[in-house]
Order: sequence, then C-alpha cells, then structure tokens
Amino acid sequence: MTVVTGVPSLPASAARRHAAPLASETRAALADDLIDELAGWSPPDRLRTFTKWHQGSLSLVQLIVLTVLEAHGPLQMSRLAEALDVSDASATGIVDRMEKRGLVGRRHDADDRRVVIVSLADGGSAVFRDHKQLRRGRLATLVDRLSDDELAGLLTGLRGLRAAIVTAHAEAGAAVSPLPTTDDPATSPGGSPVGSEDLA
Repeated sequence: MTVVTGVPSLPASAARRHAAPLASETRAALADDLIDELAGWSPPDRLRTFTKWHQGSLSLVQLIVLTVLEAHGPLQMSRLAEALDVSDASATGIVDRMEKRGLVGRRHDADDRRVVIVSLADGGSAVFRDHKQLRRGRLATLVDRLSDDELAGLLTGLRGLRAAIVTAHAEAGAAVSPLPTTDDPATSPGGSPVGSEDLA
C-alpha cells in the first residue's frame, strides 16, 4: 500500500481555515456531487451485499434485530417488539428462531421474572464482525489505488464529515428518544423517565 509522508495531521476545522473559500455556486455543486458519491449504491453493490447476507441465511428482520441490539444493548422483549413494529408474540417467535441459531440470547429479569431480556449472542456479534473484516479487505484494495493526495484528501474529508455528524447529533439534543435498555433507569423498578438523545 502507498505510504503517505509529510501530510500534516490537522483537525478538519483547521484544514478548512487554511483553504481559500469557495464561491457559493462552486461549493453547492461540489456538495451535490459529493452527496451523489456517498449516497450512490449501485445494483451490483446491492446484489453483493444481499447475497452475502442470504448466504448466511439471515432474513431482513433478523438483521434488523441484530442491528437494534448492537445499537441499544440488551432490550426487554416488549421494547424489541416496539422497535420491530410487531406484536410481542411475533417478536418472541423471531427471537426463538434466532436463539436456536446462536444469534441472540435471552434471560429473565432478576427483579421481575415475567420480563424477558434479549441480547446479542456470540453468533450475532460475529455477523457484524465478519462483515466488517470483509469490508475492510475490499476497501484496502480500493484505497491502494489512490494517489498520496487523494488518500490524504479523502481522509481529511471523512474526518470532517464524522465531526459534522457528531456536532449534528449534539445539536439535536432531545429531539429523538432512544429505546431504553436494561441499563437505563427507566427500565428498572422505580426508575425515572429516560432522557432523550439522537441515535448514532
């Protein structure tokens, strides 16, 4: 892989201060092109992704369950059903099948045996871990084709985009309420209402 040397490690804000400002029309055109590049998902790319999931015999709803649990941590069955927009009985059936495959686990709440807590199992965590490794391998092949300037510029831009996402989430503040997890006071007996935050 090409090694970049002599590239200053500047925060995205500092890099922007050192660059000459663009005309509004030019910036708008660049932003539009960038959004097209970031949002583009060609049919071949979609096919490869869906084929990969299908080879693992994972349904779309099972992927959603794994993603919700990865994002929020262990959840009460009722909360999981709410996230899936299905009945508790349907969520229980989904979890039954996934538990048999080692994708999720469940236990009864220590304070209320009627409450069932669902969490990721090793098999479920491995789904995302394996996918990440595969994706990193493909990206490494593509990154190796970039010039030094392209590599440095892309890294600066992506770090700036990540900083913008963090700032947008912080500014959103209490705009969106997250799903309470088993660690939230709101899900424990006598707990107070959970706070709100934007979900990454």
